[in-house]
Amino acid sequence: MMLAKVNRELKSVISADGDLPGLILWQQLQRDDDEAEEALHQLNPHLAAFGPVLPRGVVIKLPQLEEVTPSNVMNIWD
Repeated sequence: MMLAKVNRELKSVISADGDLPGLILWQQLQRDDDEAEEALHQLNPHLAAFGPVLPRGVVIKLPQLEEVTPSNVMNIWD
């Protein structure tokens, strides 16, 4: 799978064939939680027409999100 092309000035990406919206969020923002996906789909309502797998050439605006820091990190070995 190819990585999406990034346009830093406009904070948008152009999808590669087979990209997934969640994967693009993770690669660009290091987030793929519900809040990030909801913000992505609000900015890009046209994504719903493509289903879960995007074709090549779809312009996707990236949401500006606050960084999320975990409040309590638990190690399973503790």
